[in-house]
Amino acid sequence: MKALKTSICVAVAALALSLSLGAPCHAEDDEAGTLTRQMKELYQAGKYAEALPLAQKALALREKEFGPGDAMVAMPLNDLGTIHYNLGQYPVAELLYKRALAIREKTLGPDATEVATVLNNLGELYRVEAHYADAEPLLKRSIAIREKALGPNDPSIVMAMSNLAAVYSSQGRYDQSEPLFKRGLAILQKANGPDDPEATVLMSNLADAYIHKHRYADAERLLKRAIAVTEKAYGPDHPDIAQAQNNLATLYARQGRNAEAERLYKQSVATFEKTLGPDHPDLVDILDNLAAFYKDQGRAADAQQLLKRSAAIRQKVRPI
Repeated sequence: MKALKTSICVAVAALALSLSLGAPCHAEDDEAGTLTRQMKELYQAGKYAEALPLAQKALALREKEFGPGDAMVAMPLNDLGTIHYNLGQYPVAELLYKRALAIREKTLGPDATEVATVLNNLGELYRVEAHYADAEPLLKRSIAIREKALGPNDPSIVMAMSNLAAVYSSQGRYDQSEPLFKRGLAILQKANGPDDPEATVLMSNLADAYIHKHRYADAERLLKRAIAVTEKAYGPDHPDIAQAQNNLATLYARQGRNAEAERLYKQSVATFEKTLGPDHPDLVDILDNLAAFYKDQGRAADAQQLLKRSAAIRQKVRPI
């Protein structure tokens, strides 16, 4: 069975932080500030395509007001990059992140926590593109900046920590990823309680590590918990639910629970299509997993149809 895809969703924290960093008091009351708040609400609901034009307009307003190299422009650059990332538009996201990083390092210095936010996002982008050697030092630097500024148990550290763990999982380094996922999950739950929706990504990814270590009961418990918490917070149609469904389906397939596995794979595909569109790159992993499942069941024609579709998505996206 194809290896599970780790499902980091970096931008929830990045967007939440960016709304309160580096803005004068009046900024939240002007048009760009209003657009940014509306964009954040859409983003957190998984409505990335609807959030995109709001983020684009907010950036244009800030550039007109302050100039293209001003510190105030770095925040909307980062947010817009995050939305493009979640839409699978990786080359566009990379350019926006690099521009935001350059502005923040120049205006705030290399050790500012705002710099850590963009380092985290760029590192996660490189992880998704399997550029692990590029991702790892950026994520380590992001963690180090925040630990120095805020201490080792501040919740803002968790996203970079989780993304670094995902780098290790993507390379099969589960003995290194598991303790980082556990640490991040403990920090978030201590700070925000057991029903924190931001913790569900770590639950899914820790479950992925457990699956690869054959700890199936622990993995199933975490994935069901992730689905329940996300659905309670955001409703049944959210990309994080789709990813957890995919992981749970793969777990069931490994256990021979084939009817449950097929149902969850199909639900995962349908949720991704509804929330992100039919050509999003995250669908590739789900389609490939379902195709592998069908191949194992002797359903070669069904498998081939899915593989053709995933190949077409890859061809269309062409990530760098």
